[in-house]
Amino acid sequence: MSNLIYLDNSATTFPKPDVVYDFMCNFYRNHGVNPGRSGFDAAIETEEVVLETRKLLTKLFNGDDPNQLTFSYNASDSLNMILQGLAEPGDHVVTTMLEHNSVLRPLYHLSLTHSIEVTHVPFDSHGYVDPDDIKKALKKNTKMVVVNHSSNVIGTVQPLASIGKICKEAGVLFIVDGSQSAGAIPIDMKAMGIDVVIFTGHKCLMGPTGIGGSYVMEGVPVRGTRFGGTGVRSAQKTHLEEFPYRLECGTLNLVGVAGLNAGVKWVLEQGMDKLHHQEIMLWDKLRKGVQEIENVTTYCAESITDQNPVLSLNVKGFDSGDVGTMLDVDYNVACRTGLQCAPLVHVGIGTDKIHGTVRLSIGPFNTEAHIDTAIKAIAEIASIHR
Repeated sequence: MSNLIYLDNSATTFPKPDVVYDFMCNFYRNHGVNPGRSGFDAAIETEEVVLETRKLLTKLFNGDDPNQLTFSYNASDSLNMILQGLAEPGDHVVTTMLEHNSVLRPLYHLSLTHSIEVTHVPFDSHGYVDPDDIKKALKKNTKMVVVNHSSNVIGTVQPLASIGKICKEAGVLFIVDGSQSAGAIPIDMKAMGIDVVIFTGHKCLMGPTGIGGSYVMEGVPVRGTRFGGTGVRSAQKTHLEEFPYRLECGTLNLVGVAGLNAGVKWVLEQGMDKLHHQEIMLWDKLRKGVQEIENVTTYCAESITDQNPVLSLNVKGFDSGDVGTMLDVDYNVACRTGLQCAPLVHVGIGTDKIHGTVRLSIGPFNTEAHIDTAIKAIAEIASIHR
């Protein structure tokens, strides 16, 4: 494992900073009790860590009230709660072909169970959605627009402020999937006109798996869809309507919250812009290197502007899965192959019928030596006569 060249950071960043591992271990050893249920010191101290984490993320997204920041298992979990909590029969939803299945599947199921209509706006040859196409897709019954801030397949970063302005003028809700961007690209909910942002902890926020959540602007009429214990007003028969309880029930993943707390602090201490610049420079080196290799095709990788460090490619004559296996077995390079849970992106770039792409995604602990090895490996694979 020590020699592994890990280029699958879009799936989950790895490794995590040592402070994340250390804080999670120390927290759970000393504060592995329920917050908000009891008045003894350990419970109070646990609640303080939870509240601090809400505050850190609220500030990161430029929200106002930390109670509007709720935790869940991951972004898919929160997207399900938000989309199901907002959709009503007869609603129209505008989304894009850049979405992950964490958006596509809930909306598809809602089209079956709630008779909602869904429009998927395409992206251009460079990987970007034109805000005017969003505007043209709006109807009288459009309830919300759901947009993936940064694609997990091609890494393009969408113009949220322009889309948010259109949504505000039309009076429709703007939901942003920040799974690939939170912690890497600034998200200012007020400046960008965002009503709900969804995040996951295990990617750019450098936390563990099993923790994510959302920030919901005050007044957004999302219904609770889960009911149970909160530790507050236990005699009440119905689940509490106020945040954060509206979208939380039962005991939180406390060790996950602790890891997220340490991860966010680490990102802020390192400097989000500095980390992103470091990663995108490595991405540009990788992009330029593989684009010089004969028989290698890259997709939508053109510039460091409005781009996250995610590169999709294919090698002529090889299935993407075979390339991934060779990278792993022969070169100790870990990557992701296939459709990456985003099938409509592959429809848009024309790789849906050829088993998707080889995806290489860079994180804060990658080095130039890692990139050199990956470029050399792909060149050697591409030189094999098929």
